[in-house]
Amino acid sequence: MTLIECVANFSEGRNKETLSEIEKALTSNLPVRLLGSESGQSANRSVFTFAAEPEPIVQAAYQAISVASELIDMQGHKGEHPRIGACDVCPFIPLDDKPESMQICKDASLKLAKLVGENLKIPVFLYGESASHIDRRELAALRKGGYEGLAAKAKDKDYLPDFGPAVFNARSGATVIGARPILVAYNISLNTNSRQIAQHIAKQLRVARRSNENELKTVKAMGWVIEDQNYNCAQISMNLMDYKTTGMFEVFQKVKLEAESVGVEVTGSEIVGLVPLLALLDVAQKTGRAFQDASLSELVAIAIDYLGLNLHYSFEPEAKILDFALNKL
Repeated sequence: MTLIECVANFSEGRNKETLSEIEKALTSNLPVRLLGSESGQSANRSVFTFAAEPEPIVQAAYQAISVASELIDMQGHKGEHPRIGACDVCPFIPLDDKPESMQICKDASLKLAKLVGENLKIPVFLYGESASHIDRRELAALRKGGYEGLAAKAKDKDYLPDFGPAVFNARSGATVIGARPILVAYNISLNTNSRQIAQHIAKQLRVARRSNENELKTVKAMGWVIEDQNYNCAQISMNLMDYKTTGMFEVFQKVKLEAESVGVEVTGSEIVGLVPLLALLDVAQKTGRAFQDASLSELVAIAIDYLGLNLHYSFEPEAKILDFALNKL
């Protein structure tokens, strides 16, 4: 059995009925396991993480995007998170390091992109390992200008979609589909509501990333303010594109230093979606708190405490650690 993962991002974080219908579409009548879902009101965005074999996972993703196209109207959408469509991005992710697994994910992404483009009439852009051109590998490049810039881009011959009509779809916007390795979506919280400070710190991380000698070159960062209940703070929102090269420990340390330089403090952090066990074990070892013969649960607890992962919500290892969630399948 070849399982792959899909992390579908939808531009809706407030309407519970809409999110319930999307979840039903993912899991109804298909051998698909929903590993987790998270929503944010300020971001106005939800992330659904699920796993299955290639054929059913493509069908589940298609059904969910179809429902989203019916229930989400981008013409009235506002939120903190960058986005270009009702289903903003939908990557397929291998759960091992075998080269053939990435190819399976690329094949799945092409099948889904074709279905969405032809049947739902939504412009689809391929990214990551599935990108049709090197300039389209990066998600940020395809999102530049946001949903609001799509009408103008539809007239640009250099922005033709890989699938679907080359016209502006006012209701659904556009969708980015592709294949990529596992990443860690990681947010660090500050004891301030200053968007300016958060954006300044994020910029410092981006400056560091552009340095060829800096270990932060695999980190993408932005600053925002989340006003949701249990938050009410500024955050540095990041994607750790290669957590084995630059992990949460290094990023946490860097943000703490940058925060102190402008007179604020880090209060804790959160992981969006699921996180590989190795990413947490790496943190535990680097803290210097890990002791000889520590159990797996003790090492995980050390990482949770060091990163302040219980700040906004209780971090439940069985639900948030990818390895543990997959073991239940």
